[in-house]
Amino acid sequence: MIKQKHIAVIGAGYWGKNLVRNYHELGVLHSVCDTKEATLTSFSKTYPDTNICHNYEQLLANKEINGVVISIPAEIHYSFARQALEAGKHVFVEKPLALHLNQAEELVRLAEEKHCILMVGHLMQYHTAFQKLKQLVHSGALGSIYYIYSNRLSLGKIRREENTLWSFAPHDISMILALCNEEPVKVSATGGNYLQKQIADVTVTHMEFASGIKAHIFVSWLHPFKEQKLVVVGKEKMAVFSDTEEWGKKLVLYSHAITWNDGVPTPLKAEPEPVEVRQTEPLRNECLQFLDCIAHEKQPVTDGHEGVRVLKVLAQAQKHIE
Repeated sequence: MIKQKHIAVIGAGYWGKNLVRNYHELGVLHSVCDTKEATLTSFSKTYPDTNICHNYEQLLANKEINGVVISIPAEIHYSFARQALEAGKHVFVEKPLALHLNQAEELVRLAEEKHCILMVGHLMQYHTAFQKLKQLVHSGALGSIYYIYSNRLSLGKIRREENTLWSFAPHDISMILALCNEEPVKVSATGGNYLQKQIADVTVTHMEFASGIKAHIFVSWLHPFKEQKLVVVGKEKMAVFSDTEEWGKKLVLYSHAITWNDGVPTPLKAEPEPVEVRQTEPLRNECLQFLDCIAHEKQPVTDGHEGVRVLKVLAQAQKHIE
């Protein structure tokens, strides 16, 4: 892994500050760029050995920086990522990759032309509990998969520039596509706007796959409690990944069975089986993946192509909501 300070974080606000912390702890943080003077002043005190700047173009011209981490509002992901790639920098951009499919596809082409890494912040792919779940699904431990559903619910953070589909659902779409290992043949969605006229606070997205798997995603920032849960129902076993649970309970298997008595299906319930997973910070794993891909010139799990696949589902769901 490259050890010198070569990473710049663009945007050090609500989520960006966590990226700054991780890259600094990993010893590779070169610069923090933000438009807010108060934010930069605070970071200069916390990280006195880190360069602080306002000017993005000047930062891109710095030859010491070869990786740019973008954590800014979604509507400017595309323009900032494009500038960085044109400058020959490896790029990590928080989800979604862009707001329009053609823009995301352009970024993928540009990254390939420039021989640069393009990575998207689909964080849950770097959660050890999800990685274990994916391994179980792909190994056939759950049997044939019937359906998948996910809930990503909380009270806030309420955004004004994007709806809850674009703010919350990319994580779940990314996980479901990874588990199914195929793109959906049909996507539909509904939404409800309650706080702001043009912005959905609650959405439900349905996905159907050629293999017969069906999935739905329920997201809301207008919910009385926090829940982040992914349920996979297979022929042999059922699995629940609940990120709001403590580490020992984040991934649980259920060996429930259905028997037929005189033509009547009867459930046989089994005790939950917690699955042991390595306790690590998903964001740290994600940052390490970006650094490893830069060092060894390999593609990340959530590369630009994966970002485009997620964006296709988002675009289809948004069309139905509208």
